[in-house]
Amino acid sequence: MEANSKQLPLPDAFLQFLKENEIDPSIYYTSNSHFTPRYVRLKPGCEDQLEAIEAEIKCKLEKVEWLPGFYSLPPDIQIASSKAYQEGKMYGIDAASGAAVSALNISPGDHVLDLCAAPGAKLCMVLEILGNSGSVTGVDVARHRLAACRNLIQKYSLGDHCRLFVADGVSFSLIPIRVHSEFTSLDNREFDMDGDDVLYKEWTSRRPWKERKKAVKEREKGSMQLIQHNQDPEMIYYGRHSGVVGLSKSKLFQIVSSHDISRNGYDKVLVDAECTHDGSIKHIQKFDNWGWSTLERRVLDADRTDDLTVLQFGLLTNGFKLLKVGGYLVYSTCSLTSAQNEDVVEKFLSLNVSAELVEIDGSKSWPCKSGRIPKTLRFDPLTSRTSGLFVAKFTKLAM
Repeated sequence: MEANSKQLPLPDAFLQFLKENEIDPSIYYTSNSHFTPRYVRLKPGCEDQLEAIEAEIKCKLEKVEWLPGFYSLPPDIQIASSKAYQEGKMYGIDAASGAAVSALNISPGDHVLDLCAAPGAKLCMVLEILGNSGSVTGVDVARHRLAACRNLIQKYSLGDHCRLFVADGVSFSLIPIRVHSEFTSLDNREFDMDGDDVLYKEWTSRRPWKERKKAVKEREKGSMQLIQHNQDPEMIYYGRHSGVVGLSKSKLFQIVSSHDISRNGYDKVLVDAECTHDGSIKHIQKFDNWGWSTLERRVLDADRTDDLTVLQFGLLTNGFKLLKVGGYLVYSTCSLTSAQNEDVVEKFLSLNVSAELVEIDGSKSWPCKSGRIPKTLRFDPLTSRTSGLFVAKFTKLAM
């Protein structure tokens, strides 16, 4: 790095936060925001259109050799107005986030849970890997953010094997539907089964008038539409091959035992937990416009950080509960602090004897460092030329 690299005007409180967490403040140098590229993933089958895409955006896409399907480009290149982006041939996703998905070792036919699905790029990648098999269940606590995920998977024509639930990820308890329904299409009405149950027809974006009116009122109130703790999950989307079409509502929402989960839970679970986002240069740079007092409230406030680590532990614990024996769970955050990463992992391992950390296949060729705990990984702008990310992979042992 050049000696005269310009540094963001980071406040003393944030510099102290970095010092306390042993984080190198040089990753926030302004020059790093130009040094760190942006990343895109090409939809499978679109690689042969690479030259046409490059000609349109007037920029060469550099192949990321360590991560299939990923390409890098200068951070100032805009892709949103390009035909390739608008037609769903590529989308933006950081390479470190792609590595977290890759760590799951998703195989055709897997049933995957994305417990913190918004904003949706990782959800799209999971669906692309699965292709026309298995299923993905996406969960997020914020309805408006999950609705954006729904728009994304529809844009990229990836929703056939997906269902989305607005729900608290700490208490979500629905297991995957492992037997495809014999119903592929039904008529335009939901009808009674045994007098009081409902069979799901094919999903439609049309909503009843009362529901639309309620949504308008929520927007007028400025509600973020966060689901309340212990509130029942709300399914806002399901694809025709997600196993929902033709299923009864009581069957979908039935309570299952721990024994059933160990045999029929999710094959793979991704817990990309809510965090302080301090590992993202772009996120930290926003505070230069928002005001650094906002950073102190969102990142440095001790009470909020304590609440976040409780949430992260709860998400990891519940995600692992829903994992079948022999399955894999990946826990990640875009924080660089130990409190939100290694400390959460250590606490979780101490309380879950059936959980075991495992090596991440292929990671020896990845541009990252080992975390404080063996087998965990850390990406950061200086080492990896990506956003900051912590990654840990677990398997569930038979007990």
